Amino acid sequence: MTEEPSPASRAATSAPEPSAISHTLSPVPGSVTPHRWRPKVRVTTLLGVGITLLLLWLVLYPNLFVFVDSLRARGEFTMEHYQRFFASRSEREALWNSVWLSGASVLLSGLIGIPLAFLFSRYEFPGRTILGGLAAMPVLLPPLVGVIAFLFLYGESGFLARGIQELFGLALPPWRFTGPWAILLVHAYTMYVYFFLFTSAALSRLDRGYGEAAAALGASPVTAFRRVTLPMLAPALVGASLLVFMTSMGSFSAPYVFGGGFRVLATQIFVSKLNGEPAIAAVETVVLAAVSILFLALLQRYEARREYTGAGKGTVSGLHRIRLGRRGTILLTLSAWALVGFLLLPHATVLLVSFVPEGTWTTEFIPPAWSTANYTSLFSESELLTPILNSLRMATIATLANVVLAFVAAYLLVRRGFRGKRLLGALVILPWALPGTVLAVSLATTFSVNQPLAGRFLLVGTFAILPLAYFIRNIPLVTRAAMTSFRQLDPSLEEASASLGADWTTTMRRVALPIVLPGLAAGALLAFVTALGEFVASVMLYTFRTRPISIAILSELRAFNFGGAAAYAVLLIALMAVVLLIGYGKVSDGPTQ
Repeated sequence: MTEEPSPASRAATSAPEPSAISHTLSPVPGSVTPHRWRPKVRVTTLLGVGITLLLLWLVLYPNLFVFVDSLRARGEFTMEHYQRFFASRSEREALWNSVWLSGASVLLSGLIGIPLAFLFSRYEFPGRTILGGLAAMPVLLPPLVGVIAFLFLYGESGFLARGIQELFGLALPPWRFTGPWAILLVHAYTMYVYFFLFTSAALSRLDRGYGEAAAALGASPVTAFRRVTLPMLAPALVGASLLVFMTSMGSFSAPYVFGGGFRVLATQIFVSKLNGEPAIAAVETVVLAAVSILFLALLQRYEARREYTGAGKGTVSGLHRIRLGRRGTILLTLSAWALVGFLLLPHATVLLVSFVPEGTWTTEFIPPAWSTANYTSLFSESELLTPILNSLRMATIATLANVVLAFVAAYLLVRRGFRGKRLLGALVILPWALPGTVLAVSLATTFSVNQPLAGRFLLVGTFAILPLAYFIRNIPLVTRAAMTSFRQLDPSLEEASASLGADWTTTMRRVALPIVLPGLAAGALLAFVTALGEFVASVMLYTFRTRPISIAILSELRAFNFGGAAAYAVLLIALMAVVLLIGYGKVSDGPTQ
């Protein structure tokens, strides 16, 4: 069911625009424009069946083991463990805390990320592109490193608390950085980037003609934003909301370090496993996944009722950037630099700690000694660089696989109607609904034996298991980004390509892919940096030869070598920053004309 567009949107849609492909494809003599173009049924059927079977094997099949464990007691199938779960007050409290915390994380992340996207996409000022890339850098802090950075910066023994305590002569720290509000601060800081990147990519594809048509019809800027711009951004906002909710539901590091007595399901699973109750841990995992899937179903129903297309015809792309006067530009530039500087404080904290020699910083406000010994060791010992190279190789392999699968899956889900479409949509998002621990356990169980006829191969202990885990984990992220772009791609462009004699493959390669590329690139960037810093799945699946950088950081932390761990983290952040700074410019500029 398609929502009735506003008068401004109808007027903009009816305005004739030149074809985006007339100069790239030559017409075929005698060709006739079809009423409604569709690729050959055989091609899309084969793609749909192939993608669905692949996801059934890699996503659903391993997790069936977890569901079976939740129903098994004393060798029989029973609901006993579910009865224990819902009868326990602590378990119900953990479930409710997970739900409201995830909802609040979506709200706070949106309130930060959406205005930032408009600031760096719509206003023109010196350093806009560089600052926009830096504004996305909070995603570069892997969960474990980010939590430690917040602990050193905002914790009761961190820089800020010690500084205030020393400045005002307080006997005790001015606050305790624990509880749900501390978790929310960490979530909002690290997850607003989903809204920022997805909204930026969507803004880059908006045709300014829609806003001009709305203004010509007498709409005020507020009305044009509410009736034209905001509805066209709905797919990106829904996609970002879904990813933030799923990430928050499965968040482990922040609740574990800052939660105190605050219970959430992700930490309850860990506690149940430590207490030797795998069946209860399996029930908690199933409940956690069920809540996430319910949220997914609600968003999909919303999307089905609000479809918007025609965000760009391939001619004039992106919102018109506003140029302020000299004073306004100076004020805006200074404000942007101050805002980005505040967002980079945790990164600065990690950088500072990386220069602290081991065992020299105890209770002082400022570390008493500084040294480059941590970096000297990192670059002088080849063995210490092995985790970096491992992470780069594995993240690259996983991300390339994500891009290919996401493009095909997004096309099938948005453009095609076929049996099994809902199943494919659920399989695409399922990995994000499951905690990383569950993904690792399910993969370790399924691929620890060699039974080819049962679809089980011996991958545990090999190089392939970690890229496979990263690939599965990031399927929802890249696919949602690609789906957002496909929803904003006018189907008439594909029909025009067919009328000029192009086959389906050529149309996808020369028409759809260039226009969908900004959103796809945004998802791929996030997937790559996420894979580089992946910790939860890595700690359960790595071997000494395949250890990634997150495991190297953990090893240094366990040895209380915070400077060495911070040096690793700085190098990881630098690698991620290079990727984002290169990619953000391409995403923010929109498709090539």
